[in-house]
Amino acid sequence: MRTVLASLLIGALLAVLGAGAVIYAGVYDIGATAPHWRMTSRLLETARTRSIKAQAAGIAVPPGLDDPAKLVIGVGHYAAHCAVCHGAPGVPRGDIARGLYPAPPDLAKTAPLYSPAELFWIVKHGIKMTGMPSWSDHSDEELWATVAFVEKLPGMSEREYASLVAASMAHGGMHH
Repeated sequence: MRTVLASLLIGALLAVLGAGAVIYAGVYDIGATAPHWRMTSRLLETARTRSIKAQAAGIAVPPGLDDPAKLVIGVGHYAAHCAVCHGAPGVPRGDIARGLYPAPPDLAKTAPLYSPAELFWIVKHGIKMTGMPSWSDHSDEELWATVAFVEKLPGMSEREYASLVAASMAHGGMHH
C-alpha cells in the first residue's frame, strides 16, 4: 500500500512539475489566433459549464420575465452592449467579435442551453478568458430584462428585433 501511495504521489508531483515546465517555457501559445489544445478546450469547457451551474444554483428567477415591457428594456441593453459581439437578427457581429477566441456564441442558438438563472449569472458576472464582461454595474432589473430578451432571441425575426429596438429607443432605451 505504501508503494502504491508513494508511486501516486511521485506521479502527481511529476505531472505538476511537467505542467509548470510547459507553462514557464512558454510552450503553450496563448494567442487568440491559435486554438486551444483539445485537452485544454475540454478542461475549460467543463470548468465553465460546472461553475455556471454551481454559481447560479441559488438564484431565484423573478416573476414576470415574459412581460413585454421587460423585452423593451432588455433589447435596449442587448443592442447597446451585446449585439456587437453576439449579433442579433439582421445584425452581424462586429469587428471586435471576429478577433475574440473563443468566438462569442450566437445566443439565438446557445441561450436555450441555459436556465434563466444561469443566463443572469453570466450577464452579471461575465466569464473569464472569453471576452464576456461583467455587467454587475447595471441594475439587476436591467439584467433580468436582458435575460428575458435573450430567452426570446431563438426564432426572433429581423423585423421583430427592429421593432423592439425602435420601441426601446422611443422609451429612452440604450442605457449606460
